[in-house]
Amino acid sequence: MKMTINVFLALVIASMAFTAEAQTVKPNRVIPVAEYYPGGQDSLYAFINKKIIYPITAKRNRMQGECVISFNLTSDGRVENVSIVKNVGGGTGEEAARIVKLLKFKGPGFAKNFSLPIIYKL
Repeated sequence: MKMTINVFLALVIASMAFTAEAQTVKPNRVIPVAEYYPGGQDSLYAFINKKIIYPITAKRNRMQGECVISFNLTSDGRVENVSIVKNVGGGTGEEAARIVKLLKFKGPGFAKNFSLPIIYKL
């Protein structure tokens, strides 16, 4: 009986290790900055999902949740003054800030402050 319980626990732990991969999901609400991204909110989060890497420390400690990144969108579409407003920990905020710096927006013709939520989910 003990052998089957140990085997069962080993299988459960192994399955948890395989499901803990880097995933981000888009939030349920529409974010204002998405109207300046080519393709809209779906394309914005598709790009983020493709580029983001789940930090090793956060994955090991099973940290998940929402990071909020604040930035200035200039009149020509550049991202400036990126800062972490809400951080889950384990390097997730720094990784989300790195991805926001890679985003290329259409020039809105004016400068404005925006925030972008990025959700880390195991």
